[in-house]
Amino acid sequence: MHVRVITRFIAILILFLGLSMAGPLLVSFLFRDDSTYAILLSLIITSLTGLILFVCTRHSEGKQLSHRDGVAIVTLGWVMAGLFGTLPYILSGAIPDFTDAYFESISGFTTTGASIFSDIEALPKGILFWRSLTQWLGGMGIIVLSIAILPYLGIGGMQLYKAEIPSPVVDKLKPRISETAKTLWKVYLSFTFIEAILLFAGGMSVFDAICHAFCTMPTGGFSTQNVSIAHYNSVYFDVILMVFMLLAGINFSLHYKLIRGDLRIFGKDAECRVFLILVAVFVILITLDIYGAVYSSLLQALRHAAFQVSSIITTTGFVSADYEKWPAFSQLLLLICMFLGAMAGSTGGGMKTMRIILLIKHGYQQIFRIIHPHAVTTLKLGGRPVPEEILSSIWGFFILYLGLFVVASLIMASLGLDFISSFASVAASMGNIGPGFGEVGPIKNYFGVPIIGKWVLVLCMLLGRLEIYTVIVLFAPEYWKK
Repeated sequence: MHVRVITRFIAILILFLGLSMAGPLLVSFLFRDDSTYAILLSLIITSLTGLILFVCTRHSEGKQLSHRDGVAIVTLGWVMAGLFGTLPYILSGAIPDFTDAYFESISGFTTTGASIFSDIEALPKGILFWRSLTQWLGGMGIIVLSIAILPYLGIGGMQLYKAEIPSPVVDKLKPRISETAKTLWKVYLSFTFIEAILLFAGGMSVFDAICHAFCTMPTGGFSTQNVSIAHYNSVYFDVILMVFMLLAGINFSLHYKLIRGDLRIFGKDAECRVFLILVAVFVILITLDIYGAVYSSLLQALRHAAFQVSSIITTTGFVSADYEKWPAFSQLLLLICMFLGAMAGSTGGGMKTMRIILLIKHGYQQIFRIIHPHAVTTLKLGGRPVPEEILSSIWGFFILYLGLFVVASLIMASLGLDFISSFASVAASMGNIGPGFGEVGPIKNYFGVPIIGKWVLVLCMLLGRLEIYTVIVLFAPEYWKK
């Protein structure tokens, strides 16, 4: 590994993170809250640390990154972002405990949305804005943003892109990886801006509109209100947020192609078709289940079913209703949504729709081969053959995901959490969703989780955000061998 190159890139991330604190600092100053000094000090500490490390590694230009370097940079990048992200919380006194502060910070950067705050509305505006900003930066990835400037520093970026987005298929929109990163961010910025305008037009304050837009596009789910979106009780807001949650859950390369004029791209893409069909099926089933049992109005049942399915399957985690009061069938369907997740290439988490499709197709292919042992079959997705190495990777991911889920759930249960809370907290953390069931349900938080449990969930968040392989490979002895 090139330690100096890795350190240099981490320095760039830390420096960028420090400079990004200027936004919350301005908000704190404008609202004249009591977090201004804490955020300013956080900005100075973070920026100086990044600058010093950057200067100390100035002789590392020109070296190409290996895939091993890329994995280290991405994982350490998220860990360090979470570490420096705690400063505004700790220095302002909003979260005096380091474990809780790191939990909140990493939950933001991994766009999980799991919170330890009981009274969000009492927080200073500067802290609330920082909380939302961490999700927005983490959504498309600090790494993806930073590789746009790597060519100017003499460091290649393809290894970082593969490590940051380890989806089954990496879709390069442009010949140069830096151009791909810029393109993705342009789409991301545009959607965020449009959503903020629409929320403001519907009656949200400028501050709330920006914060919720910052937490929708990264499928993060932090809100400025204690009861999330249920606070507004607005059909208009529910519809706007639902639309943008679904957009965020769709592969961003499809948005780029749509903007470029391919108006039928959503229908042509196999994964997108399945994803939207799944959403529709879950919405219909839950609507029928809660109509009459929970809501007397069919339209009201449809509204909340559509919102919660969109929120959970895209792993956003916004809440419009207490779904723990819904029938067991609806709760089970929402739990399934937690595991399914959004599309590959989106800002959402979970197993991803493409992996589920390929697992089912491969399973059927094996059944077909038993019936027709001499037949020659090729597994295809969208008319294109899928290489065996991708299928092997997906099966490996699936086994690791379930294995780690079981182990983490057992640890949580051993710490004293009940079965539902243990199961749901890990599912919500690995899926980067946030709210779960039981003690971590939609109207509760993670404050009461034991300290060891919070660190287990922090690891689950990182595993989910970086899709397991990027993190777990660091624990393999072979990784450290020359």
